Amino acid sequence: MDKGTIKIAILGAGISGLATAFWLHKAGFDVTVLESKNEPGGSMVTRHKDGFLIDYGPNSGLETTPLIGKIVAAVGLEDEMIYADEKANKRYILRNNQLHALPTSPTAFLKTKLFTPKAKLRLLAEPFLGKSEEGYYQSISEFVKRRLGQEFLDYAINPFVAGVFAGNPENLSVKSAFPKLYRLEELYGGLFKGLVLGARERKIRAEQSKQSARLFSFKKGMQALPEAIAGKLGDKIKYNCNVEKLVKSATKYKVMYKHADKSKEIVTDIILSTVPAYQAAAVFDDKENILINHFNKIYYPPVKVLYLGFRQETVGRPLDGFGFLIPEKENKRFLGSIWSSTIFPYRAKNNLAAFTLFVGGARSPELFDNENDKLVDSVIKEFKEIMNINSDPIFIKEKMWPKAIPQYSLGYIEHERYFEKFEADNPGIFLSGNYRGGISVGDCIQNSELTYKRICEYINRK
Repeated sequence: MDKGTIKIAILGAGISGLATAFWLHKAGFDVTVLESKNEPGGSMVTRHKDGFLIDYGPNSGLETTPLIGKIVAAVGLEDEMIYADEKANKRYILRNNQLHALPTSPTAFLKTKLFTPKAKLRLLAEPFLGKSEEGYYQSISEFVKRRLGQEFLDYAINPFVAGVFAGNPENLSVKSAFPKLYRLEELYGGLFKGLVLGARERKIRAEQSKQSARLFSFKKGMQALPEAIAGKLGDKIKYNCNVEKLVKSATKYKVMYKHADKSKEIVTDIILSTVPAYQAAAVFDDKENILINHFNKIYYPPVKVLYLGFRQETVGRPLDGFGFLIPEKENKRFLGSIWSSTIFPYRAKNNLAAFTLFVGGARSPELFDNENDKLVDSVIKEFKEIMNINSDPIFIKEKMWPKAIPQYSLGYIEHERYFEKFEADNPGIFLSGNYRGGISVGDCIQNSELTYKRICEYINRK
């Protein structure tokens, strides 16, 4: 079958949809990407204002797979790609209103005041603990408490989960949300043994662990990557298109959508949906009520991104790290802060310091029931106290994500299994996006190649 005669419609021009479209287009397939917004990127949103560069979505990515370098080179962004300053290797956790560097060596661990002597001794028991049998129905909270103890859960994992998922470790499945962590126990019998032995496997696969992978971005911000991919796809992307319904007819599919208030449709051989689960629920046929129910059960908590600019001389503590995360026990009104202008250049003009704060998430969605101005004022006040800043910000921008990051909650395997069954029962429809296979930029790019290969295998079987 001639590749050029096979039509593939992709819903969504976020990084998952764009990267998959790129591989397919490069292989010679006829691809059309339908995007509801007027720009590419999905949650990768970069803005430039008054000398500041603001990333409202992902602030960076981890170079965990060679595919990232491959796609960056293919779209001509090699000279624009930048890596984080070495200072970003230092990350802080708030405890008792003081910032403590997260230890990265045995010596630093012994010296740190982040954990008590009792908690440090508790870690020595980890290699001697047996495996759990609970699998997908075990929370990250239960897993960590059993293997590493309550204090490590409270002051390391709780803030980490808030930083990655804007989530709550009590509700997330360890095996779905953190499969590589669970795999260490499953394959090697323990975390410490797995970290050592697993490093050999990653070397063979040319992969980097998320702990050792380099942090990257672009001179013009993270949206530079989807914009560059979109540039290569050209008119294959149609913007301002609101998909309303997918209809199956014989061996083809119809994608019905609106553009400029006009109803239009595409007849296609293959549909790849990469939009968020809650958006996908609205376009599939009502007869697919089980699928729609699975989509609707995936929780996306609200998150507000608060971007602050200060004069650097007013910041009372050294900006010598990536930023800090806040354990739930500290009772603050935000989850943590990224020190944006410290990590990468081009984020703020000279003598200015830029910070990105995150508010809400699954930990405290009720915060948004209050008046926004009061919430923002209280967050800024708490941040200034932690950072010893003696002036008000000279620049404030905010963006609300009503449905931010999919939560891989307990029992998420039931969603994953049904999505596989649905694809098997509906040949030619593929489901992708950050609710499948991981939420990070690296995960999405790696999964885009896997999705591309799945589509090619399906075509070869026809």
